[in-house]
Amino acid sequence: MSEHSITTFDELYSVYKQPAERAVQKELPRLDKHCRHFIALSPFLVLSTDGGDGTADASPRGDAPGFVTVLDDNTLALPDRPGNNRLDSLINILRNPAVGMIFLVPGINETLRINGTATISTDPELMKAHAVDGKLPRSVLLIKVTSAYMHCAKALIRSKLWDPETQVERNVFPTLGQVLADQIAGMDAEQSDAYLEVAYKENLY
Repeated sequence: MSEHSITTFDELYSVYKQPAERAVQKELPRLDKHCRHFIALSPFLVLSTDGGDGTADASPRGDAPGFVTVLDDNTLALPDRPGNNRLDSLINILRNPAVGMIFLVPGINETLRINGTATISTDPELMKAHAVDGKLPRSVLLIKVTSAYMHCAKALIRSKLWDPETQVERNVFPTLGQVLADQIAGMDAEQSDAYLEVAYKENLY
């Protein structure tokens, strides 16, 4: 550990100011009309979980805008689509139900942050309500919202995330198949890319 590491609350608050009153007051115990509207516009979020054993995870989730549904002022439903079956988020939720979410909307620099607790449901009616082209999700996360607030735009302004001029050409970074071939002995890059191309076309739902 560096001699300059911050290890106490006193040290932390000697470096950072106290939050502005507005930053504290904006945190809500439930979803209001603006939270609902933002969720309806959002095609992408990051889901954070805590395994309760010292591990943590952050997982991208995306679908058509509004894929996360608001069941009431304190309940969200997040369908779980086919993935790599590592199940990191779901395993963590079984250990510790605490979750955090950041919703993004393309073109809007503010984000929506939500904290709460999650349970994993396979209720037939709930899954049917989140079907796409007749294909059911594997499960649905029911998230009890304990806090929600809009986050200011500084991070996205600094990153220029939505600026078309900052987008990189795809060929500046290897394909996932090439990356895996470098990381896993015996993996064939072309075969891996071919497999992924089919999966991206046929196994999204």
